[in-house]
Amino acid sequence: MSAPNLTHELRDSAEWSRLRAALLDADQLVRGLASGRRRGQPAPVTGGREVQRLEVRVVDLRAGRHLQVTSYDATQAHTANHLLGEAAEAAVDEVLAQPFANWHVETATETHQLRVTKKGVPMLHTSARAEAVEVTRAHDRDKDRLLRGDDPVLVALGISDAQGRVKPSRQAKYRQVEEFLRLLDASLSDGLAKGHVRTPTPDDPLRIVDLGCGNAYLTFAAHQFLTTPTDRGGRGLPVRMTGVDVKQQSADHNASVAAELGIEADFVVGSIEDARLEQAPDVVLALHACDTATDDALARAVEWEAALVLAAPCCHHDIAAQLRKAPPPAPYAALTRDGILRERLADTLTDALRAELLRGTGYRVDVVQFVESAHTPRNTLIRAVRTDGAPRSRGEYDDLVAAWGVRPRLGELLS
Repeated sequence: MSAPNLTHELRDSAEWSRLRAALLDADQLVRGLASGRRRGQPAPVTGGREVQRLEVRVVDLRAGRHLQVTSYDATQAHTANHLLGEAAEAAVDEVLAQPFANWHVETATETHQLRVTKKGVPMLHTSARAEAVEVTRAHDRDKDRLLRGDDPVLVALGISDAQGRVKPSRQAKYRQVEEFLRLLDASLSDGLAKGHVRTPTPDDPLRIVDLGCGNAYLTFAAHQFLTTPTDRGGRGLPVRMTGVDVKQQSADHNASVAAELGIEADFVVGSIEDARLEQAPDVVLALHACDTATDDALARAVEWEAALVLAAPCCHHDIAAQLRKAPPPAPYAALTRDGILRERLADTLTDALRAELLRGTGYRVDVVQFVESAHTPRNTLIRAVRTDGAPRSRGEYDDLVAAWGVRPRLGELLS
């Protein structure tokens, strides 16, 4: 299948042909991964949806052997199966026609890494595996989970039982971990592909800090997924995790779990605004930090010039309290007259102002849906990527705070 995004030179290149052949080699393919968007191109689209990452593998179904294509948007995975032969070839041609910037294809004996340069030139590097691996074609891969239920991290955290089964009472937490990992994976893949996040090395691993980590569910889950080799479903990245929490009890508990799992991680006792790290982090996480603690986390991320920030706000009491005192601008009195509507408005206004402030410091920001936690109905996540572009004007921010008569905590911290 041809596409307007794919030049004839790229489609007809030897590199592209070799990649296509590897994806269609049903006897040898382990999996293929596509990520990132080529500069100057629209977002990749499959099934009418914009996708951030895509995986190709071969599975054995009752109807025969199929090529399985799983595409990931900001929140969900979508799977389509194509019978080997013409249907599989058409599916591969379709995904190859999409403007992904990077392909990572593993076979039983080789690994292919293809990157498309800014000028649209394919650069392919092929390396032989030290040892051939066995190709697995089982269809029921724990429902495409990024962390299987029997993963040692989930057992150690009490999400799964000793037999590796997710506990009924912990299903919500497991779902939260999975959705967070998908967002982290998509954001990191895009940041690495575009050069906004530096490529880590064993001597200089990716530095990730989890602010307000609590019992470090997401800290350990992120470490496990990111460091697991690619042939076992992870990302194979060298990572150094740091958790920050105000409670000494949390730090002691987390250090004990890390020792049990053999994970090298640091746990710092202190508030978000006062925590001191030996080196500035590349990635800052802040999941469900209460009220203005999210503002403290975002301010620290800006201070550190973190390349990637993922923050899922919790309650928004600060702006809600200010809205109760300030007269609403005309004609919006009806939005604050009833308590429940005022609270929802406070949620939206707070996160919109946070996003504008981050854009004003040089970040590209979007607010996406995040799964509900067991403790709060909040289900939005602020994702910010530091870019080389010029900071956005704060005109809209200034107009909003003037109109509503509020003083956001993050605005005060950044000023």
